[in-house]
Amino acid sequence: MSQELERIAASRAREAVQYDRSGQRHKAIKSYREAIDVLWKLYRLSPDGTVKRIYAEKIKEYQARIEELQNGVEGPSVRVDTFAEQSPQPRQQLQSEKPNVSWDDIVNIEEAKKAIRESIVFPTRRPDLFPLGWPRGILLFGPPGCGKTLLAAAVAAELDASFYVLDAASIMSKWLGESERNVSKIFNQCRQEARNGKPCIIFIDEIDSLTAERFMEVGGEARVRNQLIKEMDGILDKGRRDFLYVLAATNKPWHLDEPFIRRFQKRIFVPLPDIDARIMLFEKYTKGLRLEAGVELSQLAKITDGYSAADIHDICMEAQLKVVSEFFASNTGEKGEPRPITMDDFMEIIKKRKQSVVLENLKKLLDWNSKHGT
Repeated sequence: MSQELERIAASRAREAVQYDRSGQRHKAIKSYREAIDVLWKLYRLSPDGTVKRIYAEKIKEYQARIEELQNGVEGPSVRVDTFAEQSPQPRQQLQSEKPNVSWDDIVNIEEAKKAIRESIVFPTRRPDLFPLGWPRGILLFGPPGCGKTLLAAAVAAELDASFYVLDAASIMSKWLGESERNVSKIFNQCRQEARNGKPCIIFIDEIDSLTAERFMEVGGEARVRNQLIKEMDGILDKGRRDFLYVLAATNKPWHLDEPFIRRFQKRIFVPLPDIDARIMLFEKYTKGLRLEAGVELSQLAKITDGYSAADIHDICMEAQLKVVSEFFASNTGEKGEPRPITMDDFMEIIKKRKQSVVLENLKKLLDWNSKHGT
């Protein structure tokens, strides 16, 4: 049903834009309204999530264009690529990145680093030592801001692998209506590279927004999830020796359904930094800053229990911004230097800036790790 509704919405949107471009204002308004009516049906059928937001955005966009037409504004201002036009080929959409990240850039989380190197680096360099195969699907889960994306980038950099980053939300917004076909093309492209001897890593961020367990699913989300499962089954074939890996990251692994979880042979927990790691993070992020002699990084690490690596980075950045702002407020900023950052500066910022990780979610992550972590 949802596929048919999406097809109708695409058809009406295409007609509307054609009428709009040719100056047939009344026909354009009529077709935009028909597209909106169908999109409202899809919106009401959809659970909360990425696709529902896309429907709402397109409804708002078409409504705004109707108002413009009624007020005499010429030329379509809406883009209808989501519903009315074929998506470009993945080779045009998807470009391999060259990550400039090393393992040394990632503070601590040594267990996660070790697990990834064992699962990807060792088999790629010496496949002959792995007669039973090796993990091809790896799930990185943990609180936000703790280095999941950096881990994926670092392993790609070490292997000089092709590195493709897919954001779940952008996949759906670009490819709604034919998402599963484009996912297949992406995997085919990467599979071909791997067969030619080039290690290839597909990194899917926020995987839960594409593959979440739903009580009711309509439209693109369900089809994309099914296609991803199919593609994962293909790369997990024990008879294959290709160096194609799928790494995915999520802050909410409990939203993943069981069939999808099983496709990830390695499920690696990326935790919050402990006190030693927090000291190292403060040392790393204050390395280029002027600190007063009384600043005690070990004390800052103690009072930031529960803070993520990203939180600590932002605390250090805000401390520098504070003294720079004072410097510019006191003169033109052309001469002299800002004062050193004091312990009081850090304490003031930490007092105002609470940790970004919700305690309830942290408990869920620890529980999920005890049940599903490998």
